[in-house]
Amino acid sequence: DMAAEKTETCYQDCCVDSFMFYLEHSGEHQAILQTFRLYFIISLHVYSLFAGQVDVQILTLLQSILPGIQITSDVVEGSIKLTDNFKALVAKTANLKNVQFHWHIMSSEDYEKQVKAVEHVKKFDLIHMIQMIYYVGDLAATIQFYHGLLKKNGRLMIIVETANGGWDTLWKTHKNDLCTHTITEYRSSGEVKACLDKLGLKYDEHPVPNTFDISECFNPKSKLGCDLLNFMTAKDDFHASFTPEIREAILNVLKNKCSTQKDGKIMFNSNLSCILIHA
Repeated sequence: DMAAEKTETCYQDCCVDSFMFYLEHSGEHQAILQTFRLYFIISLHVYSLFAGQVDVQILTLLQSILPGIQITSDVVEGSIKLTDNFKALVAKTANLKNVQFHWHIMSSEDYEKQVKAVEHVKKFDLIHMIQMIYYVGDLAATIQFYHGLLKKNGRLMIIVETANGGWDTLWKTHKNDLCTHTITEYRSSGEVKACLDKLGLKYDEHPVPNTFDISECFNPKSKLGCDLLNFMTAKDDFHASFTPEIREAILNVLKNKCSTQKDGKIMFNSNLSCILIHA
C-alpha cells in the first residue's frame, strides 16, 4: 500500500531505535503494565493505537484472565518498523495464537477517514491510546471519534504524561525550542481532562508512578546521557541543535524542576496518568 509507505510518524527509521532505547532505560512500559494489572477491564475486542511491546503484554494478561475466549485486536500504527516489531513479538508469544489481529499501518487521522467511509462500523470493548495523544491534530475530535467506537460498557484508555510532571514541565518551559517538529503542541493529562470535561464525558484517573535516572545527561562525554537528551528533546543531536545558552537552560530545568536527587542520582519525574473514559 503506497499510502501506508508514505505515512510519516514520530517513530520512523532511526527514531524507532531511539524510542526503544528510551523504553529500555526508563522502565515506562513496566510502570504502565503494573497500573493495567490493577485497573484492567475484561475485554474481548481490543483496539490499540501506537503499537508496541506493552500491547503484547496487555493481550497476554487478558488471555490469561479469559482463557478460551476469542479476542480480536485491531492495531493502528503509522510506523512500519514498529508494526513489524509488534508482529515479530506476536509470533514469538505462544499464548497469543488465539488472538485475531487486524493491522492498519496508517495514522490515526487516516484510520478515522477509512472508518467514516464505511456503512457498518466495528465497535470495541477496549480502545487504548498509549503515549500517542501528542501526535493528533484535533484532540477533542479524536477523543469523540474513538469514544464513538466503544461498545456499551466499553472503555477508552488514554495514557499520557501527568500534568506538572517532568515531561510537562520540560516541554512547556521550552515550548518554543522543542515544539517545532512532530509535536507542535505538548499535551499532558491536564489538557486531556480539560477536554473530557468540556465534552461532558465520564472518566476515572489512575496514577502511573515512574522515575528514571538521568544523571548521565549532565556528563557531555557520556553516550548514554547524549542518547537520553536526544530522545527527551526529540532531536537527532541535542548538543548541536541548541545554542549553549538554551542547552544550559534545558539542563537546569531537567535537574532543578523536573527531577529529585536520591542516593547521589538525579531521578527524572516520569509519572504518567491512566485515564479511563466510560462509554
